[in-house]
Amino acid sequence: MKPLLRVAAMASALACGGAAQTMRPVIRGADYAVSARTPQAAQAAERIFRAGGNAFDAAVAAQAALSVTDPASNGVGGDAMILVYDARTRRVHSVNATGTAPKLATIDWYMRNHGGTIPDSDGLLSATVPGTVDAWCVVLERWGTKSLGEVLAPAIELAERGFPIGERLAAAIAGSRGERYFEVRGTSVETGTAPPGGNRKLAKYPTSARLYFPNGVPPRAGEIFRNPDLARTLKKLVEAEAQAASKGRAAGLRAARDRFYKGDIARTMAAFSEANGGLFRYEDFAEYSVKIEEPVSLDYRGYEVYKNPSATQGPAELFTLNILRNFDLKAMGHNSADYIHTGVEAVKLAFADRELYLADMDFVKIPFAGLLAAEYGAARAALIDKVRASREFRPGRPAGGEVDGWSFRIPIPGEDHEGDTSYVATVDRERNAVSWTPSLHSGWGTGVVMADLGFIFNCRGDYFWLDPEHPNALAPGKRPRSTLTPTLVMKEGRPFLVVGSPGGDDQCLRILQTFLNVVEFGMNIQEAIEAPRWSTTSFPSSVFPHRMNPGQMAVESRIPASVVEELRKRGHRVRVAGPWTMSATSAILIDPAGGVLSAGADPRGDNYALAW
Repeated sequence: MKPLLRVAAMASALACGGAAQTMRPVIRGADYAVSARTPQAAQAAERIFRAGGNAFDAAVAAQAALSVTDPASNGVGGDAMILVYDARTRRVHSVNATGTAPKLATIDWYMRNHGGTIPDSDGLLSATVPGTVDAWCVVLERWGTKSLGEVLAPAIELAERGFPIGERLAAAIAGSRGERYFEVRGTSVETGTAPPGGNRKLAKYPTSARLYFPNGVPPRAGEIFRNPDLARTLKKLVEAEAQAASKGRAAGLRAARDRFYKGDIARTMAAFSEANGGLFRYEDFAEYSVKIEEPVSLDYRGYEVYKNPSATQGPAELFTLNILRNFDLKAMGHNSADYIHTGVEAVKLAFADRELYLADMDFVKIPFAGLLAAEYGAARAALIDKVRASREFRPGRPAGGEVDGWSFRIPIPGEDHEGDTSYVATVDRERNAVSWTPSLHSGWGTGVVMADLGFIFNCRGDYFWLDPEHPNALAPGKRPRSTLTPTLVMKEGRPFLVVGSPGGDDQCLRILQTFLNVVEFGMNIQEAIEAPRWSTTSFPSSVFPHRMNPGQMAVESRIPASVVEELRKRGHRVRVAGPWTMSATSAILIDPAGGVLSAGADPRGDNYALAW
């Protein structure tokens, strides 16, 4: 069969829910598996596995490598949500590595000094404290076996010696990946124009232009890209660990993280922030720490689905499943009009509850017992009209909810539901498992390389609201409600699925569909990842100013035209996107019977899977 005909046949079979030859094979192993956003990250994890490290060591090595090879989407200045399964204790833990707002960041400050707005994905005024380095050290100290120096070695090598960049990263530096990610929205270029073919957001800031346009032009695919400043920063952490090594492994890890948050690196970040109009000061870094939390979960037809609980949209995936378990999805048929309609309507209801109830648990009470109760899910399911799409914003009133209504305004219309991030999944021989979603939030985060440190801060602060009545309202020291949403699924007390994806608000929907493709439609993990996707923006965007599009949804063009037409008849405003545009998912499926690891990687991105 000719290649184009093979792709067409595969797309047709997947659209109908049948078995198909996939673009990529399932990667199977018995000892370990990794699936990550770039090939180098997967190889970094494998290097640690072969050196005797466990899933936690390998995950840190992979994410550090992602910080070098996927710098538009995550990095040392980024944040993360992480789920881990500890095989020794048989427990799932949540690691909340999202950043906090600086102490000077108040609603009143933005009202008085920035026109009552938070910059959309641009500049230090949209940033939060980086959580990446603390996450590395906490995961290694609590569950790992290797030193920070050992797991950072691949990343340091990649940064110092360089690596040939691929088409995706070259396009991101050049600014040709799409205006939705890389335009400077509403802001002129203040320090000159971008070089020919160069990214305008990066070109705004001299430190960023120096790193990413080393010869005055963006690098091309296949060229070696180096980041010696980042290598030097990572070496400082390793140096601090080595100097404290005589006091034990834990002391070394703490010395490394303290150099970042309390030492010379913190002082450099604070001085650069103050000199460049940012609100970060030394105390913001010195007082930061990640949080280990109890995850929340929902039983969906015998599968226990775990999510991070606080400062994340993740539980909205559980809200959706709580609604969908009231329907016979399998009988509807995969990607039929009934199936997509029901899924979209369930997401609208779940994300209305996201808006009203999910935020930083240090600042708000989240009524999880009521939101995840079976009877509440049934009541929400009863609101779905089988033949008519809703354009209403309909949060519910679960038991224990303290909110009787809402006084904040839901702005409409508009897009801005986009975002970008990275991902890594690891599983080892003992069946320890890690689901790690690191991010800068939007492409290139703030756009600002911090001094000579070689990394960019995340821009997660633009997820806050400036309405004090909103649960996700800005406050000093508060974590914004992140879109980061790794998933870990258990079956009969054993890990079954580790899965995650980039995609901003759409992350939950991508992961949800992958999960349902496996448990409802019997697809193998690669089929589940590659199947045609649908999405909706019919809820408030996480990005300031939080626009929504009532009735708006999208499908990949591999969804049959007859299904699209039926959805439009039901009142959906359907946009047909490219055939391979709505995901970049990575996942590892653990066979509960034979124990075989099946890793999948999305052909929509540079994702890569390895297993042994």
